[in-house]
Amino acid sequence: MLNSFYVTNVLTAYVSVMTQILPIILAETVNIGDGLKYLGAGVAIMGVIGAGIGQGAIGQGACMAIGRNPEMAPKITSTMIIACGIAESGAIYALVIAILLIFVA
Repeated sequence: MLNSFYVTNVLTAYVSVMTQILPIILAETVNIGDGLKYLGAGVAIMGVIGAGIGQGAIGQGACMAIGRNPEMAPKITSTMIIACGIAESGAIYALVIAILLIFVA
């Protein structure tokens, strides 16, 4: 329930920002292709949402594990950092795709 609440809020904020910015972007461009390029970059960066939710779940699990077993805190922390790095790789990939869409396409 909590994850759906956050996803709903993120999507609502994303749509509200896009409805404000999209007319400005489309008004400044010469053709519709540039506007669609920016829209595609915005859709591509939505992959960051999953990484944020995943890292939150990883942090929650690590905090709960350390609370139950404090003497294992260094091992749990190192495992958590590795897992966060793996979860962040999807967000970095989404960012690279968005940057490529804006500047190369």
